[in-house]
Amino acid sequence: MADNSISNGADAIVDVLKAAGVRCIFSLSGNQIMPLYDALLDSGIRLVHVRHEAAAVYMAEAWAQLTGEPGVALVTAGAGFGNALGALISARASETPLILLSGDSPRSQDGMGAFQELDQVAMAASVAKSARRATASNTVGDELAEAIRTARAGRPGPVHLALPVDVLAGPRTDVTKPDANDLLPEVQTLSAADASAVTEFLHGARYPLILAGPASSPTRISNRLAQIGKAFAAPAICMESPRGLRDPSLGAVIELTRQADRILLLGKSADFTTGFLGPDMGAPDAQFAMIDPDGTEIARARARVGERLRIALQADVASALQALLARGTRGPDRHQWLADAADALSRRVAIGETETETETETGESRGMHPARVAELVSLRLGQVEGSVLVVDGGEFGQWAQSIAHDGPRIINGVSGAIGAGPAYAIAASLARPEVPVFALMGDGTAGFLLAEYETAARAGARFVAVIGNDTRWNAEHQIQLRDFGEERTHSCDLSPVARYDIAAAGLGASGEHVPHGGTAALNAALDRALASGKPACVDVRIRSIPAPVVPSRGPPPAAAH
Repeated sequence: MADNSISNGADAIVDVLKAAGVRCIFSLSGNQIMPLYDALLDSGIRLVHVRHEAAAVYMAEAWAQLTGEPGVALVTAGAGFGNALGALISARASETPLILLSGDSPRSQDGMGAFQELDQVAMAASVAKSARRATASNTVGDELAEAIRTARAGRPGPVHLALPVDVLAGPRTDVTKPDANDLLPEVQTLSAADASAVTEFLHGARYPLILAGPASSPTRISNRLAQIGKAFAAPAICMESPRGLRDPSLGAVIELTRQADRILLLGKSADFTTGFLGPDMGAPDAQFAMIDPDGTEIARARARVGERLRIALQADVASALQALLARGTRGPDRHQWLADAADALSRRVAIGETETETETETGESRGMHPARVAELVSLRLGQVEGSVLVVDGGEFGQWAQSIAHDGPRIINGVSGAIGAGPAYAIAASLARPEVPVFALMGDGTAGFLLAEYETAARAGARFVAVIGNDTRWNAEHQIQLRDFGEERTHSCDLSPVARYDIAAAGLGASGEHVPHGGTAALNAALDRALASGKPACVDVRIRSIPAPVVPSRGPPPAAAH
């Protein structure tokens, strides 16, 4: 029996996590991490035990975005660690501060062919901001502290720390309690002079535009980006979708980017989401300014636009926001430009009555239009302030992302990965138990982590997942149609008899089936799902159509002013 009076490496880990304000860890157990399970027992930190290691990482990602705490996923070595790696790609792309802790074979058996011996650091290095292996019981706390600082610093992102089991179980002689201030990263500040230069740059524009990255989403920084836009009389837009300038949740944003004469990239990469700063990004002679914590991102932008990058500043985005707001000077009157921007950003694909009410009320077997499904969920979201929207999936996911929602939102972001929806919904429910959580996902997405409904029921998570079921991998089907022709579509169909609601119910959830669509039928199913007091799965038949593409009307009217 272990001597619990002796502090060990696992205790050091727990001390640091508590100092960092961590309240919840998402984990799947395994041999090498059991000392840490033991240390967590009396810590006050909640341990949510999941059914797949990727789910633990996805839950940690959503938790971090909704709470502001570093997300923590804890998995075992070998295949457990391998299962978690893919999910780090999403956290890296969404710029989420997340700590992946993985068990590891004993250091004392290095090179001997130990159970699950693996070069984890080499494997994680390409998908994490940093990856390292803990060295000793006395230093593992400091190594975790450094990992937390790294996750939060600059452009936030996931980090990995491998924990050899003998480091966790070994005694430590240094039991100094960590200070929360020691876990804060160094900040690259934006000087007053630099803030003045950016201010003058934007004030000199006729059609200015501010583009920010995923870390500046309203879910994470509330209304600070909107405040910047107001202060500078410039549209300020967060981009967090792989569809980039054709993100349906941003309407006809491409009209604005094509017209803008000065663009500030505020922690926003000059990558595929911004059209590589090509013809769709700025008028032909547009000038750019960039504030970014990463020098390589600045170099990438300079390689694309050369001398048109007039200002390039290396600073943290949060610091830059604060410094720019401190300027407190409003830009020139651009009433028409702002009105045109609001119109473009709010524009959506029009769905005629014959495609919504006619088909749904008559209950045709082809199912509901996905926009109608999303609209009905949107109405529910608007009933309770702060309701959380989770969106995951391909074509159906894009219809869902385009709905109006002023509250917090977790989406499968820039990475383009799908499958995280149930995990995101569980974490959202646990992080915000006081409000409803609605998750919209496709039937392809729903199959990745279906077993997590058992986790949801066991953990007391409450959410309503609406699965848009068109019985196929529709994003890929649409590519086949577009690029190869209807006669060459194949292998993207899913079973028409699959019942996700029944599967979820078998795992402890509430299940609802809407096989033919219809407004009344779906509303009734949503009512029952909300009243169930359980995690709920609503399987609704939808039409198999491509994602919305908001048509551009050409340059905004402001161009003629």
